Amino acid sequence: MILLPAIDLMGGQVVRLRQGKAAEKTVYSDDPVAIAKRWEAEGGDYLHLVDLDAAFSGLSHNLEHVSNIAAAISIPCELGGGMRSEDAIRLALDAGVSRVVIGTRAAESIGFVADMARKFGGEKIAVGIDAKNGVVAARGWTESAGVEAAKLALDAQAAGAGVIIYTDIATDGMLKGPNFREIETLLGKLDCPLIASGGVSNAADVLRLGGLKKLHGVIIGRALYEPTLNLAEVSAKVN
Repeated sequence: MILLPAIDLMGGQVVRLRQGKAAEKTVYSDDPVAIAKRWEAEGGDYLHLVDLDAAFSGLSHNLEHVSNIAAAISIPCELGGGMRSEDAIRLALDAGVSRVVIGTRAAESIGFVADMARKFGGEKIAVGIDAKNGVVAARGWTESAGVEAAKLALDAQAAGAGVIIYTDIATDGMLKGPNFREIETLLGKLDCPLIASGGVSNAADVLRLGGLKKLHGVIIGRALYEPTLNLAEVSAKVN
């Protein structure tokens, strides 16, 4: 299982939101590159970058920072937030990320996912499924997409997405533990790699996730910044 430290970008700063709410923002750093280097040095396998400005507005204001991060480290990066057009995806890939995470647009049009997988290659396309009570949320978690998470995951897999990222909104940023039941349900349905996100609070959560058969990776966010989890220690136990 791989470890994906998260770097959420808003206005060029590294921030974390509670349950995706922009009003509940905590700023952790004004130097995203330094944070990226730190997580690489401590054993991160893959960086999970989120452009929160683009997630809420559809317009990216952080691509320069993304490009600087990708150039400064040797581990791969993925970028989510605002990936709602072919141009946005191309710009992100040109900035140096290894894959993009399509969220809102995937819930609106699975055909778009299929088109992007054909155009750029499935290995460069992940579908991010952000859900609460099993139902997908969209547009920076501000709207319900009215689609069941499990159905979207299966549709995305069939459309050629190389990876599915499942985030439980109810647990994200709350440090209360992941939604293990929903993660196990999805693992039982999917053949493509699944990455879990949301709620990781300590090393025990990561090790329990590591015990789930077939789970490809876990995204760790707020627990790294508070900190309630030491990435280097966890990496030594998982790898």
